[in-house]
Amino acid sequence: MSSILALDPLPHRQSWEKSLGEFLSMVVKANPDKVFVEIAGRQITYAEFYRRCRSAASMFQSLGIGRGDRVCMFLPNVPEVLYTWFGLALIGGITVTINTAYRRDEMAFILNNAEASALVAHESLIDVATQAADIAPCVRHRLVVGDNPAADGWRDYGSMLAGSPELDALPEVAPTDISMLQYTSGTTGNPKGVQVTHQMYVSAGQGFALWTQATPEDRFFTCLPYFHANAQYYSTMGTLAAGATLVVQDRFSASRFWQQVRDARATVVNFIGMMMPVLAKNDPQPDDADNTVRLFYGSPAFSPDFLADFEQRFGTDIIVGFGMTETCYGTIETIRGERRPNSSGQPRRHPDPAFENTVRIVDDEGSPVPNGQPGEITIKNPATMAGYWRNEAETNASLRDGWLFTGDLGWLDDDDYLYFVDRKKDVIRRRGENISSQEVEDVIKAHESVLDCAIIAVPSELGEDEVKAYITPRPGASPQPEDVIYWCADRLAYFKVPRYIEIRDELPRTPSLRVRKDVLRQEREDLISGCFDREAAGIQIRR
Repeated sequence: MSSILALDPLPHRQSWEKSLGEFLSMVVKANPDKVFVEIAGRQITYAEFYRRCRSAASMFQSLGIGRGDRVCMFLPNVPEVLYTWFGLALIGGITVTINTAYRRDEMAFILNNAEASALVAHESLIDVATQAADIAPCVRHRLVVGDNPAADGWRDYGSMLAGSPELDALPEVAPTDISMLQYTSGTTGNPKGVQVTHQMYVSAGQGFALWTQATPEDRFFTCLPYFHANAQYYSTMGTLAAGATLVVQDRFSASRFWQQVRDARATVVNFIGMMMPVLAKNDPQPDDADNTVRLFYGSPAFSPDFLADFEQRFGTDIIVGFGMTETCYGTIETIRGERRPNSSGQPRRHPDPAFENTVRIVDDEGSPVPNGQPGEITIKNPATMAGYWRNEAETNASLRDGWLFTGDLGWLDDDDYLYFVDRKKDVIRRRGENISSQEVEDVIKAHESVLDCAIIAVPSELGEDEVKAYITPRPGASPQPEDVIYWCADRLAYFKVPRYIEIRDELPRTPSLRVRKDVLRQEREDLISGCFDREAAGIQIRR
């Protein structure tokens, strides 16, 4: 039987209206001696986890960090991610995650935009972290995580945590307070900080435990990074809500995945789109179905044939859904329920019927359109972001009359099944990462041999997008694709570096001289033949 903990409301509050501290306290009381998480070779019980979070809260308080102050994390999947996130939540502080693939300028933008008081970085990332912090004067405290931390200007997180008493007198934190700034790429070129509230996390966990029919016996597994919302909303919060155990790996490895899953005795696995085609392309093995996984959850929707083949081969169920950092309450399929081809399911439910989640499709004026007609996907529920951090224009464009305008196109059938069509926003989705085309264009345009550049998404064999750059040379110059690749690799995270490059004498333009990307996308059926392919050239850029 499903078990969803911490559902009983406090007086005059709905069941999801809790701070993370209130939620965690209730969960720990029910499971003090049970293992909550297995991460980086450590097993941590619920009670031990809560103690370390209270020590982290005390540690941050000793640095003068309190309600509303921002602390950035530049960490792989290690326990300190969780101690920092929940420790700050206990005192009303705000965690800011930073993608560990970011380089100096990308990271410094977030530090400065968030006006971070402190930075927590891993010893393996200390060089980039130091470079970024040096150009972010707001950062007053630098804490390093690792077994052998030694860096000028940095303090050892581990010794500070060990020397901090457990904080007993916790300040009052409201469910609507901000717990996280989750930066996501946008069309303007600069990332936007999604303000995630405490009750968004609580309701996400309560919902995920329901959608996965989780019990305390389940063992959730994730190999997704904590600087993305998926591991936060679903794996971590779902585990807490179910009173289950979470097993965390640092990254996805196609060759090691199934052995990791077997070693973890995993029952529920979260995925992002590129993982499933990669796993399916592995040569079939006699023991493919020799695993304990009862359910995979992720997105996007796959073809019925792909899903049927995967489920039969690996002996598991799959459900897919539509969600986003701005709200995890989009749509979802039900386990062994009706599956409609290429649909992402129906609006997600909360265990409490008082939680209302509505999905509708609107036209360019914001008016609802009939079922079957495509338009912009809009969502309304209590688990929606408070807005974008210090970005009033983007907030007003996305939040209107209580509705979240997703910037994605789709349509609903007569039974409210959602079908995703395309992205309205000019954002490329590559291997689970959102990429701003303008950001990549700006980097390439700075190359001395480049006059102009246009970035578009082209189809990937893995089911998402690849990045293609159209480049026009400066007069008399001859930019070499390899040089452009290495130029980008020094200035951008690896996943933003174009795979394909096409050198053109000119680009199609509007009368106002803006590049016509729609023409580039439609000028021929095959957009990658005949152009430079970084992977075919054998260029390795991942650090």
